[in-house]
Amino acid sequence: MRLGVNFGYQDWGTGLSKAVATAQEAERLGFHSIWTAEAYGTDCITPIAWMMGQTSTINFGSAIMQMPARTPAMTAMTAATLDLMSGNRFLMGLGLSGPQVVEGWHGQPYGKPLGKTREYVEILRDILRREAPLEHHGAHYDIPYSGADATGLGKALKIIVHPNRADIPIYLAAIGPKNVELTAEIADGWLPIFFSPYRFKDTYGAALDAGFATAGANKSLANFDVAPTVSVIVGDDVDKLRGFVKPMAALYIGGMGARGKNFYNDLACRYGFEAEAKHIQDLYLDGKKSEAIAAVPDALVDEIALIGPKERIADRFAAWQESGITTMILGAQQPEALQVMAELAL
Repeated sequence: MRLGVNFGYQDWGTGLSKAVATAQEAERLGFHSIWTAEAYGTDCITPIAWMMGQTSTINFGSAIMQMPARTPAMTAMTAATLDLMSGNRFLMGLGLSGPQVVEGWHGQPYGKPLGKTREYVEILRDILRREAPLEHHGAHYDIPYSGADATGLGKALKIIVHPNRADIPIYLAAIGPKNVELTAEIADGWLPIFFSPYRFKDTYGAALDAGFATAGANKSLANFDVAPTVSVIVGDDVDKLRGFVKPMAALYIGGMGARGKNFYNDLACRYGFEAEAKHIQDLYLDGKKSEAIAAVPDALVDEIALIGPKERIADRFAAWQESGITTMILGAQQPEALQVMAELAL
């Protein structure tokens, strides 16, 4: 199993020097990758470029670049640039985000996520292969643009630079069964959130198998990177440490979306926490955030995180090793957490 570190939503103004030191320590320990995130604050690409310049071997991934924020061509240009600058160390993590951010922040229609994602990835691969000038006329992307208000001057273009790799690894963030199936079909890796090693096959097995079958070419878990982000916190007081995980769980399960349209709430329900998920959402949407946080079950935290003293983490880590994941991305910046996981996994 490979290890990574996810910096999440950083305040890069105050946390940059610490993040650089963590990235360098992860590189020294033999970690595979560093990942950065974006929502509607700092972007995920600028800090990658900064940290790439202060490391030499570790990979850097976007978890995730929001697709509605960038045209496919802009994403391909960014990926090719980072890969060229770093000597093939960029991992292209993509996601559609949710309707709140897509429509409320980027001012784009949420539309049909499956069709948009498929076309987006097709365009990226066409650009990076550089076999011909880009032409794509689909339901969601029209390149060169030929709409009724087009000037008629658009020209099919080929990326000017020669990317180091036509096959820069593409990862997709996906939760729902259909999105996971699409990810297995068209991507090189998958970035799940709130992943439970105890429910992996039951929750996602059928979707992954269906996607692999559609892809053909002997595609399977053997050549597909399952890379969940997992909160890892080392300490003696397990109850207190759960308190560091619950706010994020409550935010996503309760507040990321509306009633009836929250992917993370749906996931908690599929894990068997239907009543708890509804209660968390009701509290959160009613403005009772502290109560929503307190309502997150200890059992859910223990499934999706590794917390406690080293001995407890080592004992519970066995389930993660046996689950079939290939890269564990630590939601951790504690030096002790990096050291413990390096000893256990590497």
